Amino acid sequence: MYTEHIELQNGVPGTRQTLQVLRFGRSNASPKVYIQAALHADEVPGILVAHQLIRQLQALEQQDAIVGEVVLVPFANPVGLAQKVLGQHMGRFDLRDGGNFNRSYADLTEKAAEALQAVLTQDSKENTGIIRRALRSAAADLQSLNATQDLKNQLLRLAIDADVVLDLHCDTDAVMHVYGLTPQAPMVEALGAALGARAVLLATESGDSPFDEACTRPWLQLQKLFPGFPIELACLGTTVELRGESDTNHALALQDASGLCNFLAHYGALAGASKPLPEPQCIATPLSGSEPVTAPCAGVVVFHRKPGDLVAAGDLIADLVDAATGAITPVHCKSAGVMFARAGTRWASPGKRLAKIAGTSLARTGKLLSP
Repeated sequence: MYTEHIELQNGVPGTRQTLQVLRFGRSNASPKVYIQAALHADEVPGILVAHQLIRQLQALEQQDAIVGEVVLVPFANPVGLAQKVLGQHMGRFDLRDGGNFNRSYADLTEKAAEALQAVLTQDSKENTGIIRRALRSAAADLQSLNATQDLKNQLLRLAIDADVVLDLHCDTDAVMHVYGLTPQAPMVEALGAALGARAVLLATESGDSPFDEACTRPWLQLQKLFPGFPIELACLGTTVELRGESDTNHALALQDASGLCNFLAHYGALAGASKPLPEPQCIATPLSGSEPVTAPCAGVVVFHRKPGDLVAAGDLIADLVDAATGAITPVHCKSAGVMFARAGTRWASPGKRLAKIAGTSLARTGKLLSP
């Protein structure tokens, strides 16, 4: 294992923030796997999983069982880790400007496409190498004006040429679920099976350029820009939601790290026979078909359903109890599917997302992710 520290650009004298980057296997070898945890810095189960992964990857490295290289960033957001407001940790949004740490990543497609004019071939494997070099160059040219922008650019530089990108998050109160790119459904479903996911949510674009799509979508877009050349979808990028915030314990972290390693063996990034993947606990559904169940009014939230429950269209999800009158407003879902997440707090303002359901009957457009 080789440890690297990347110091982030910082405009405040006397302060430093650094990314810790751990590298396993053979430097610059293929396949390259990139894993990061806690980009939303208050979603900490991934940090615990990362430390279980360190132990397992060190053992695999000693056995010479890492085929290429695994790059692990066990806490991907030192900026967010340092943020507190009135004693409460705030790790999802940048307190400087309110920006989401997992949104607005640079789209490197156009810059890479400029470098690809007249150099692509009729060999898809050769094109993969050419495109990776172009993406690395485009990422290297990104400019940063503050620590958060530099954080995003540095993370993208670490991951943009990877074969596999795993971004470890969690929800507030949820079952395991995974987000991925629709054309890569078979491998995303395999990852979901390895982790026991209860929902696998697919899209070609979810909106707002989250980290995983900043790594995967350039390949999809370059296919469209250069239809006369064979271009692979050479980066499998996913966001893994490790259940809820309170699902933070050693047993689950060990289970999830082992599941990730089993998937990587199945993918071919780890040598030796992989264990058979568990039977999938769900079928993949379109992210556009997922339903955010929202509060029509303010009130105390009393849930009637828990994460993992199968619901039918029209089922009662929660009651909202008026603080002044005690009047109860029932909240029903519109679609059938698995309720894979719900709010962690029990006071709702109008418009608050109370629950999320993985269904197929809706066809949402625009920004499909939570703010």
